[in-house]
Amino acid sequence: MTSELKIRTPEGIEFALPLAGPVTRALACMLDLALVSVLTKAVIAAALLLALFSKDFAVAIAIVAIFVVQVGYGIFCEWFWRGQTVGKRLLKLRVVDEQGLRLEFSQVVIRNLMRFVDMLPPLYIAGVIGFPGLYAVGGIACFLSRRRQRFGDLAANTVVVRHRPLLEPDLDQLALGKFNSLREYGHLAARLRQRVSPCEAGIALEALLRRDSFDPPARVSLFADIAARFKSLVVFPPEAVESLTDEQYLRNVVDVLFRTRK
Repeated sequence: MTSELKIRTPEGIEFALPLAGPVTRALACMLDLALVSVLTKAVIAAALLLALFSKDFAVAIAIVAIFVVQVGYGIFCEWFWRGQTVGKRLLKLRVVDEQGLRLEFSQVVIRNLMRFVDMLPPLYIAGVIGFPGLYAVGGIACFLSRRRQRFGDLAANTVVVRHRPLLEPDLDQLALGKFNSLREYGHLAARLRQRVSPCEAGIALEALLRRDSFDPPARVSLFADIAARFKSLVVFPPEAVESLTDEQYLRNVVDVLFRTRK
């Protein structure tokens, strides 16, 4: 078992993200389950109003709505907040792809559908089976997994890391130029900030800060790979990027991502 998610590039350069431990994840899960419980009770109360017209219809609606709340809560939050739910935000955790890339929607759906497996065994209250369960399966998997993954994470190729807030760094040490061609296209710069995950932004910044420690061939190849990733997220007009090397392009990207003022 390791305490870090190590991302190794083809050039042999490693980046590390701190993994979230089972205890912290359990606390975040308890907060989320409490919120889901409140939402579920609200849905049941609303369904009871329909019982005035048809009891069977009200029961059917309640069953479907409860399923949607319990599954949809995690899917909506983790997609909208880039890998975070309310519990994860409060405890500064984040779900990321195993390679540190932005989560795909399919990954979010898979890990949340698999939650019903991780919840096993179910709770028995007054002889009635109820969810959420004891999370024994997910807890055991998390303790035994090398990357502290529950079954949902293993199926979706995701991990949960401790989220380090991205504060504005001292960008002067990156030798940024006074002119940033990307900032001329405000709508594209805003789209870039929206689409780049915190993990990807952190890797780009760390690569630039460590640039002098890389061998020249590895440095060129590394910045080409990272720049290609950002170029695939947002396409700037040719006149904005054609005169930039990959490293200069990445410096401009980091300037857009981290510098809040123009």
